[in-house]
Amino acid sequence: MTTPRLITVDGPAGAGKGTLSKRLAAHFGYAHLDTGKLYRAVGLNTLAAGGDPATPVDAIAAAEALDSAAIASGGLQNPELAGDTAASAASKVAAIPEVRQVLLTFQRDFASNPPGSSSGAILDGRDTGTVVCPDAPIKFFITASAEERAKRRHKELLDRGEASIYPRVLADMKERDVRDSTRAIAPLKAADDARTIDTSELDADAVFAAALEFIASLS
Repeated sequence: MTTPRLITVDGPAGAGKGTLSKRLAAHFGYAHLDTGKLYRAVGLNTLAAGGDPATPVDAIAAAEALDSAAIASGGLQNPELAGDTAASAASKVAAIPEVRQVLLTFQRDFASNPPGSSSGAILDGRDTGTVVCPDAPIKFFITASAEERAKRRHKELLDRGEASIYPRVLADMKERDVRDSTRAIAPLKAADDARTIDTSELDADAVFAAALEFIASLS
């Protein structure tokens, strides 16, 4: 069996890594896994069970209860996973080593055995290129200024009809950045061999073009 092609896309919230990952997956016909949604699901499940996402015993129980088969078949489509509550809870459970270990096997299995007839996989998240799949042949790190990312998030919330105050969104964004980049295990950072793209001044088409150019340069 031919080894599946693998692309990792990491970066902070609101930088555009999800948009790029989905476009690359559609372009190449690869399976796509938003690893951040795994942590969001664990966070929401912890809260739903009456637990605290920052408490290891509660978060670990929620992680172990995830149904891998359901996730692989599209079980990460819950619209609540896109909310701020899920985002905050995800950042907390992601700092717990035992939770990360539970989810690590699933992510690596997805990368080495993409579902369906896909000949490759694209994983996006915070540590897919540094921890989950450090040997991936193609890695991206997508970033943007906190102000620009908060502006995008603020607009997204308003477009969905949700209440949003920009200064609060910016403060939450900066707090999450600090938590994600300074945690002891798998901190948010670019892999040494990743192609970094700053999207602060770029639209989605320009980012996609830059990514394709980098991939072509490695062929």
